[in-house]
Amino acid sequence: MTIFVAWLCAILIALGVVRSASAGERPEVTVEQGRLLGTQIGALRVFKGVPYALPPIGAQRWRAPAAPAHWNGTRDAGVFGASCVQPPYPSTSVYFEAPRPMSEDCLTLNIWSPKEARKAPVIVWIHGGALLRGTSASPMYDGREFARRGIVFVSVNYRLGILGWLAHPGLSAEAPDRVSGNYGLLDQIAALEWVKRNVGAFGGDPANVTVMGESAGALSISYLLASSRARGLFTKAIVQSTNARAVPHLREAVFGLPTAETIGTAFASAAGAANVQDLRAMDAAVLTSIALKTGFVSQPIMDGILIPDQLVNIFDRGQQTKVPVLAGFNSGEIRSQRTLIPQIPDDPAGYEAAIAERYGDLAPAYLKLYPASDIAVSQLVSTRDIVYGWATERLVRTMAAADQPSYLYIFDHCNAATRARDLCAFHASELPFAFGLAGDPNSTPPNWPKANTEDIRLARNMVDYWASFATTGVPHADGAPAWPDYGKREAYIRFTAAPNVGLNPEPGMFELHEDVMRRRRANGQQWFLNGAPIVPHDTPGHSHAEK
Repeated sequence: MTIFVAWLCAILIALGVVRSASAGERPEVTVEQGRLLGTQIGALRVFKGVPYALPPIGAQRWRAPAAPAHWNGTRDAGVFGASCVQPPYPSTSVYFEAPRPMSEDCLTLNIWSPKEARKAPVIVWIHGGALLRGTSASPMYDGREFARRGIVFVSVNYRLGILGWLAHPGLSAEAPDRVSGNYGLLDQIAALEWVKRNVGAFGGDPANVTVMGESAGALSISYLLASSRARGLFTKAIVQSTNARAVPHLREAVFGLPTAETIGTAFASAAGAANVQDLRAMDAAVLTSIALKTGFVSQPIMDGILIPDQLVNIFDRGQQTKVPVLAGFNSGEIRSQRTLIPQIPDDPAGYEAAIAERYGDLAPAYLKLYPASDIAVSQLVSTRDIVYGWATERLVRTMAAADQPSYLYIFDHCNAATRARDLCAFHASELPFAFGLAGDPNSTPPNWPKANTEDIRLARNMVDYWASFATTGVPHADGAPAWPDYGKREAYIRFTAAPNVGLNPEPGMFELHEDVMRRRRANGQQWFLNGAPIVPHDTPGHSHAEK
């Protein structure tokens, strides 16, 4: 048997499929475009900056991603590719990272794999950043701890901001399917297709792929679940802090939103562009700056093809891809996103009057959950639930109702550094834990609260849960509680200093916001952070409510 293995390895090396990596030697693999030269770190192989599509530059700007070009010889995959064009975070932001090279030529991915991987489970990571910022090159997204647990870990870049999410009548007219926008989502699908075709070269199993994302990445996964174009490209989903707001229709005004093409036309006018050709001639950084100044919102677009309907409608009809899910949100999400908090009087009488005006007969239920006795905390918690909590539990509930294993968590950990800055369990604070990197000072941005010994123990548990879920569909961590699926008991895990199993995480929360959503939807209103009064009782949906 040993002789046969040695003979097989020799044949594979000769064919260029794999290359021996002795001490100091760099590993080599062959993918569909050509040969890649990576780096070896202990028992791990790492390949960075691998193109999965043609650069979306020139005439390819605002077009669906095209197949990547082949190259001759061996391509060095030792460094990250450029980040997609984006505005920087303010230097004082907890999310600020040192600037990296940016380019429209950014459709690349990175792979961490165990050296001896054979048919290993795969995770494809989609970063957050409001679909406006972010990069797969962030140290927080290093895949080494997953690879050490037998996972082939892939992280991807996708187009951001105005370059990733612009719809315009001129762009729709030139497209084969006569729609525009959603280029960032099309990029993610193209990356998943590349993974399906090529991950075997890195020892991964294309039949066992988990998509994983946080914030805008989690929102993206919600749309990947909803889109038939992504069906068959993944078998499980990890969804960290998603939302389920209404989004614009390409050509029809719905839920109080202008059409996506109207938004795009207004942007072109603000940019001084008469047509698509003028827009394509403009510098990408200039376009990004204008979009930021004019308040362009990067978001998915209901185009009737890639995204056929609103998320809530697709899931209500059971038309989403049915796969096991692990999903959750953070208890202090809004502590780093206070601009989301609606303007409501901060005195008890004014607060209760405002809630009564906005929520009508649902006001007592609202005030029971978010009382006037501590308005500041109530505003943080209610906004968290409106944006993240309800949407996350809705996703888990609908998947459980579709007989899919579904696991819910709430990240509620707070160390001394986050408590001192009033950032306990803030938005994205679970990332160093889910990646198993808490305690590594080089893995988080410079303004990030520092970790302690307790964090390292919790991180070990969390990355074990995540990796085992990607491997088997059941989250497991040695020395930690068994994670029951959500099921009829509404079971979940709360991550504090350690994992704790509980039932019915936020009693009454989901029911209240589900009722609010249904009433607003039936009345043709946006249900996301909407301060308008709701109708007193459920009413039949208007003709446009299901668009």
